[in-house]
This record gives sequence, structure tokens and C-alpha cells, in this order.
Amino acid sequence: MNRYVVNLDEIGPDGVAIAGGKGAHLGQLLRIDGLRVPPGFVVTTAAFERIATAFDKTLDRLDRDDPETVREISVKLRETVESTPIPDDLVAAITDAVEPGGAYAVRSSATAEDSAAASFAGQHDTYLNVGADAVLAHVRRCWASLFTERAVAYRLRNGVDHRAVHMAVVVQRMVFPRASGIAFTADPVTGNRRVTSIDAGFGLGEALVSGLVDADVYKVRDGEIVERSIAAKRLRIGPAPAGGTERQEIAPGQQDLPVLHDAEIVRLNGLARQIEAHFGSPQDIEWCLDDDGFAIVQSRPITTLFPVPQAPDDTPRVYVSVGHQQMMTEAMKPLGLSVWKLTSPGRMHDAGGRLFVEVTSRVGPGLLAAMTQSDPLMGDALRSVVDSGFIPLAPDGGRPPMPVPTAPEPIEIDAAVVTELVEHRRSLLAELDRDIAAKTGAELLDFVLADVQEIRQMLFEPRNMPAIMAGMEATWWLNEHLEEWLGEKNAADVLTRSAPGNVTSEMGMALLDVADVLRPYPHVVDLLEQDGDLDRLPEVTGGREAREAVQGFLDVYGARCVGEIDITRPRWSEQPSAIVPMLLGNIRNARPGEAARRFEQGRREAAAKETELLARLRELPDGEAKATETKQRIDRLRTFIGYREYPKYYLVNRYFTYKRALLAEAGRQTAAGVIDDPEDVFFLTLPEFRDVVHTARADRELIRRRREEFAHHRTLRAPRVLTSEGEAVHGAYRRGDLPPGALAGLPVSAGTVEGRARVVLDVAAADLEPGDILVTAYTDPSWTPAFVTIAGLVTEVGGQMTHGAVIAREYGLPAVVGVENATTVIEDGQRIRVHGTDGFVEII
Repeated sequence: MNRYVVNLDEIGPDGVAIAGGKGAHLGQLLRIDGLRVPPGFVVTTAAFERIATAFDKTLDRLDRDDPETVREISVKLRETVESTPIPDDLVAAITDAVEPGGAYAVRSSATAEDSAAASFAGQHDTYLNVGADAVLAHVRRCWASLFTERAVAYRLRNGVDHRAVHMAVVVQRMVFPRASGIAFTADPVTGNRRVTSIDAGFGLGEALVSGLVDADVYKVRDGEIVERSIAAKRLRIGPAPAGGTERQEIAPGQQDLPVLHDAEIVRLNGLARQIEAHFGSPQDIEWCLDDDGFAIVQSRPITTLFPVPQAPDDTPRVYVSVGHQQMMTEAMKPLGLSVWKLTSPGRMHDAGGRLFVEVTSRVGPGLLAAMTQSDPLMGDALRSVVDSGFIPLAPDGGRPPMPVPTAPEPIEIDAAVVTELVEHRRSLLAELDRDIAAKTGAELLDFVLADVQEIRQMLFEPRNMPAIMAGMEATWWLNEHLEEWLGEKNAADVLTRSAPGNVTSEMGMALLDVADVLRPYPHVVDLLEQDGDLDRLPEVTGGREAREAVQGFLDVYGARCVGEIDITRPRWSEQPSAIVPMLLGNIRNARPGEAARRFEQGRREAAAKETELLARLRELPDGEAKATETKQRIDRLRTFIGYREYPKYYLVNRYFTYKRALLAEAGRQTAAGVIDDPEDVFFLTLPEFRDVVHTARADRELIRRRREEFAHHRTLRAPRVLTSEGEAVHGAYRRGDLPPGALAGLPVSAGTVEGRARVVLDVAAADLEPGDILVTAYTDPSWTPAFVTIAGLVTEVGGQMTHGAVIAREYGLPAVVGVENATTVIEDGQRIRVHGTDGFVEII
């Protein structure tokens, strides 16, 4: 085998390192019986490395947040490649492999492309109809395309190490087709794995790839054509007489003709499924058709599909997202998934770094109504799955996705109940700290694995769930009856303001108090504005007082963080700098004593609203009875609504205790050489970590693969509802009462506000001013301190009782949640109007 030029049929299954992704896949395609692949060879990565030895230091300067430098370095690197002399032996190896007079396709094949995590589609160069004497020059151009600005930016965006990527070049005999296109063995729009979607156009495929023409689209399900869309095709790309390609007009009488006949569509579908079976995953396949039939010129994994939970058989199944209910739609690491599954009731399935619950047998009228109330988009998505006939409507519907204990009888209205529950939780945390302190090695892992599974029993304690449900049920009762009796929408929104015992809203107020301590010390403020390094506070005047105030906050709330249900996420106590932007915002925007003033204002507003409502009720027929019952519900609401936030606070504190102990053990395993880095354990499940400690052996390849999978999972958007066929089902708001252009959502906190939209995806980077309206994907408790500055809230995910809704009501902020694609439709800085009572957002 020549080191620099290898025939495609010589490339084995592990040929990516020498042939790149495209070349390796073509080598595999040649091994599939009955498949036609144009013959050719690969100019290997070893050839590229002959001229690419001096790039490492230059690549070190690349930064994804500095596009100008990316552009500048990319240009210099391409110029270097194009001007570096090619060694004579390499020139000979390439030119000897080319047949004089032939026409070739010369195509880039980088080692990172066409992988399961990143396709690199369209990032590197391809040249068609290249004459034999021009192949060498086009090979050089393909090498240079590794450093186009788009390719460099793509690697930065996907976390691909530039120095780990090398370029091979595929050189194949040219096919001059009458038609060409792409076949996806899963519907690229819905994700359905049983549907093949075929795009087809006349001439070479370059016209479709470049978007020059609209394609015919054919869809095949189970071997039958179920849909066809014939486009008007005015142009095609064909071979130019002097080499290369050119645009060619299509005669008017042929423009509306189908590119493929039914028999050809079915034949192509069969080939595509054969290719998919060979590679074991859905494929994006480039094909062409000439007088000799179909030729396959490329196949790569479809990297944008959301994975389907594993199931024991092909029975139709429906899954709902846990993350959309927990306000955590981002990918989680394996340890995080494992711990959450162990601590939660019900059986969960993980896919794409997220958790799902199967609801196939539970989708009945009751569950549909409950889901529609809590998340209208999820409810509508489930209804559409039933309406499509994918699953039948369950006759006994109404069971929740996860088993939730219910109270046999309502709990008494007594604030002491909440106090006792909270004190009991605190004692359990102190007990855990004592019990875990001296444990190491196998004893520690056995202890954590046993203890973590007992957390779920907290839900079943006699007074816990009744206390949680009491406030929620009172909210629903008040909103329903007061709208019926008085025409008052969302009355509970005001009645919950400054309710006692809400540990999450108290956290926002506590950071205001910390700002009061820091504000008088300008040197402290300057230091935090310069680098946010809290460890340097003792160096400046007031630093000791500031550090004590911050530490006091972290002692109570330091277990919290963004995505806190994932035990692997860095906690505020581990990265205190995460709270600095919010703390500085409070220093700039709030007055001294703001926390106490806001709480008292909210308490007075709630009391005034109660007095007003009861007075109006007494004026109605049977008004005294209505007022008496309403008063009882208000008392129940204000007694228990705050407690709803405490169980999660308890859970994340318990998680943090586990995490500190587990990381300490991971450090010991690293020192012993069992693993390479303490955070390697984040890519193991808790039982797998236990096995590593028991055996003193770790599967490094498994850890490496899971790191890659997690990086890919982070790029995927989790669906609310997913079927076993891979279809991501998106619901819709069926409303006809919206102004033109308004964005529909779920009203969760009453009022109307207009202001500047601040689209924020990372709370640590938030730069909010009074009057701003926060627009984000979702919020969890870690976002609470930001709520003290804003005037309104819009999120893509959420429900009536999720974090953002609860705290928005507590702080009196108009809020609409569940607004699909809010962070992309609404631009940062636009003026918007939030209708928190009626559930829509207007872009002004």
C-alpha cells in the first residue's frame, strides 16, 4: 500500500485516520453488495502532513469569540498551504494514480467529518469535472479548505481540536448524471426513523447543495411512497466543456416534470435502507443517477436527530420530557442522569443526555387535560399523537407521568406544619454531613448509592406532598372561582406576593442584602468589576466585611447553580464568581434596604387584594359563604405556597454533600492512576463509579466516548414529546384571540409591561437594568437574584407552577412562559410588551 495514495477498495473500517471521514465511508460503501460506488483513490492524511507541520502554534491563537482573528489567521493558513511546495515524491504518487484524459471529482475528506457527532457538511471544498492534469492543483485546494473561515468557525463551535484534524482528499472518476440528490433515512424535519426523505434535482447535485434550485421531495414509509412534492426546476448544474461546472437552463416543458419515477424512488429507498443497516444509524446519502443506474458518492450519519430511548421491541411508544417540567432542558452528564433517576419516583429513560418518561398507556382525557393546563404545548403535542392514530386514547387516562403520592385528606392550615417539615429536613442534612464525613473508597460509594435511593421516600412522607399540593390546589381553586364569580383573572398572582417561607424568593432578597454590605466600599466594587475574583477581596478596604457577607450567602445558598438537578454542574460555592454579575447589578440598581422594602410592599399588596376581593364577594348572592370559603383558600395559599420550593432546595443541598465526597474520592482514584482526571467520574453512572472503586479499574475508552457523546448532545434541542419512531412532536397554541404578529404563550403572572428585551442564555453573563424584560430559554432557582432587577419575564419553557412562574408572581412581575423560539424570534434590545394576564407577547 502506497503511504500517500490508497485505492478506495483498500480502505478498511478503521480508515478514518488515513482517509478522513468521507474516504473511510466510501471504502465501507464499496463492501455493500449490489451498491455502485465510482472507483477512485484517496490522497492520505500522511500526504497532507508533509506540508502542514508548522501550523500548531498559529492554531493556538484561535478564539471563537474573536471572529476577526479567526478570519485573519484562516487567510494566512490557506495562503501558506497554497504556496508551500509539494515534495516531488508526493507529486509523483498523485499524478501516477490519475489516468490521462479522465475526468474526476476531487473532494475534501477531513478526519473529523462525517462522524456521528459532527458532519462538517459543506465546510470543506469539492471540485467536479476536474481534468487529469488539474487534479494535483485541486488536491492542494482541498488541503487549503481545512482553513476556510467557515471550517475553522465550525470546529470552534463544535469543540473540535484543530490540531487533531487532518485532511485527506478523495479522487473519484466523474459520473455525469441526469439526476442527483440526497436521501435521508430519517425524516430531517420530524426525525421519524421509518420515513425516507429524498431530495432530487436534474443534473449534478451541486445545484441542490448550494440552494440554487428547489428540489423534488419524495417520502417513503415502509417501502411505499406516501408523499411527493414536485418543484419547478429552471436550472441545473452540468459539466462545462473546458472542465468544472456551469449553470444550464432547463427547457420550459421539462421544468415541472418529476425527477424520479416511482420505481426509481422505491429502488433508491431500498439502497438507502441497505446503507443504513450497514452503518447501524440513520444516514445522509448523496446519490446520482445515470444510464447505468444509481451511484452512491457519499454517506454520513445524520447528526441533527434527537436519539430515541432504547426499548425492548417495536411497539409504538410515546415519551414526555422530564427536563421541560424540571426547567432543565440542557444535556446532562451520565453521573447527573444516573443520580437524578435514582432519586426520582417512576421509571425514566435517558436519550440525548436528557430524561424522558414513557406515557404510552396513560394518554387519556385526564392526562391530556392536566398536561394542557401545566404545559399547553406538551398537552397539544400529546393530543396530536393520539389524533394521528399512532397510539389509542387510553380509557383510564389521567395518571400522571410519574407516580405522585396524594393526601388522603387535606392538611390543616397551620404554619407550624411547614416549620416542622423544614426543621426535619435541616436535621437530615446535618445527619448526612456527619455520616458521610469519614467514609472513603468502596464504603463511601456503597453508602452514597444506598442513601441516594432513599431520597425518593421523602415524597411519601405523610405531610410532605400534602403540604406541597395544598398551596398549588389553593392557587387553582382561587383562579377558577374568582374568575367565575368576579371576572378576576389570575387573582392568586397578587395573593401570593411575599408569602412566607419561600426559600427561593428569599435567596433573591438575600443577595440584595449582600449588595447593601458591599455598596459603601468603592474599592470592593472596583475589584469585582475588574475581574470578579472574590478571593482577592481581603486586599482592599472593606474586603473582609464583603467576603464575610458573600460567604454568609454561600453558606445558605451555595449548593445552587444553573442546571442544579445535574449533580455534576459547578455549584456557586465551587464557582462563587457566578454570582458576581447579579451582585454588581444589585449594587448599581437597588437602593439600601431594598429587600425589606420590597417584601413589605408585596405583603401589603397581597393583603389589599385579599380585602378587595372579599368585599366584592360579600356583595354577591350568597356572598358571605363565598367570602368565607375564599378566605380559607387564601389562608391555605399563603401558609403553604412557599414550602413548594423547599424540597428542591433540600435535594440540591443533599446532592452537593454527595458531590463533595464523590469528587474527593475521584481525586484519590486519580492519584492512584485508576482514572486520568477527577471529573472523569462525571461520565460514569453512580453504579459504574462504585465498580471502578471496588475493582480499581476504569474503562478509559468508555469515558472518552461519553465525553464525545456529551459534546454532541449539547448541540441538540430536546423535544417536549418524542415517539419511538424518533418523531419529535411540537405542540401549538390553538388560539384565535391574538393580535397580528403576537407570540402566544402561557400566562403565569398577571399584569402588562413594556420594556427593552434582554435575550440572555447564560445568567452569569446577564447585564440587566431596571425596566428590562428578561427573555430566556428557561429559568431555575439560580436565576432568582436576576428577578429583582427586571420588569417582566418571557421564557420558552415553563408552566403554572415552575420556577419562573412562582417567583414572577412572588415578585409581581408580568410573565409569559412556553413561548416557542422566543430567544430567536425576539432580538436583544427590541421593545416588547408582555401580557401576563392573557398570555402573549408583542414585539413593538
